[in-house]
Amino acid sequence: MSSARFSWKKFSAVPIVGIVRNNSFEDLIKILPIYVNSGLNTIEITMDTAKAEEMIRYARNNYDYELNVGAGTVCEVSELRRAIDAGAQFIVTPILNKKVIKICVKENIPVFSGAFSPTEIYKAWSLGASVVKVYPATSLGAQYIKDIKTPLPQIKLMPTGGINLINFAGFMETGAASYGVGSQLFDKKHIENKNWDELGKHFAAFVEKIKKK
Repeated sequence: MSSARFSWKKFSAVPIVGIVRNNSFEDLIKILPIYVNSGLNTIEITMDTAKAEEMIRYARNNYDYELNVGAGTVCEVSELRRAIDAGAQFIVTPILNKKVIKICVKENIPVFSGAFSPTEIYKAWSLGASVVKVYPATSLGAQYIKDIKTPLPQIKLMPTGGINLINFAGFMETGAASYGVGSQLFDKKHIENKNWDELGKHFAAFVEKIKKK
């Protein structure tokens, strides 16, 4: 495995983090080339997914120049170490864990820390989070992201949870730096039916939204 680091240039061009959760290894092998060909370039594999570490290694070994490959649902330092050992180039947490952030900062690994309230968001950023993941985003709504950005414009926010093609435009108007999209991106029916062409079109529709921003 190469020692390539997270590419902010790629991420900034298409700031969507696709979240792989509970998909099979076999499906991931089919999904990755479609994901890359659609123009998406940053993917998160959650650590609670079966064979997560093998998936991270596979993605790094086979798509190192095309993708930023990260680990998600990292709640503890032990999970962080496993993710880093597997080759994760960035870390995403659902909660604010001070130790996880500090280790990532020390080891120069981008960390997208989860947070909910303005206080948590500011604390995560102050500790050195590269991006603050606001979760669950659709429970709060796009207006919440706008409201946070007003007094805290310097903080890079990544609304996550429930973002889809219908509400995506609203979230893109909030000043968010990026967007975390899971099941709404990795369409379950297309994957179950092995309808890879339709999955590719679905991916491309998200990219098109970004390009029109």
